Amino acid sequence: MKLSRADRRLLNELQRDATRNQAELAELAGMSRTSCWRRIRDFEEAGLIQRQVALLDPKSAGFNIQVVLLVAMTEHTDENRDNFEAHIARLAEVTECFSISGERDYLLHVLVPDMEAYTAFLNSEILKHPAVRSASSTFVLRRIKYSTMLPLADM
Repeated sequence: MKLSRADRRLLNELQRDATRNQAELAELAGMSRTSCWRRIRDFEEAGLIQRQVALLDPKSAGFNIQVVLLVAMTEHTDENRDNFEAHIARLAEVTECFSISGERDYLLHVLVPDMEAYTAFLNSEILKHPAVRSASSTFVLRRIKYSTMLPLADM
């Protein structure tokens, strides 16, 4: 999808705060309200805007432990990958999962309330999975930067 300068301004403002009304968004993007409404609908239909959500603070919600978990597979077959990825998709503790290159096969971001919950999660949901050969946990000490915004200004 080709984005104009006004489109990028609109999308940046939506990424900052999607609860703004259309009149405010239109003014910030330099568009009419009708054009703004139409472009938002176009972006939704094209799949550029996937959904609008509330971003919660993990600590305030009781998730005190964040883990970057690296997972290595037993075999690199389609069946193994499909089974593992389907399993991970069902786990609420996993907020992100990436298939990666290098010594490990997957990188997971995991949120849990405490160390006991993480130990139970790791042992029952990850290490017992038949596709998993090994896993390595790195505990997040503090979050330096977190953003859901795509860098549209540089496009």
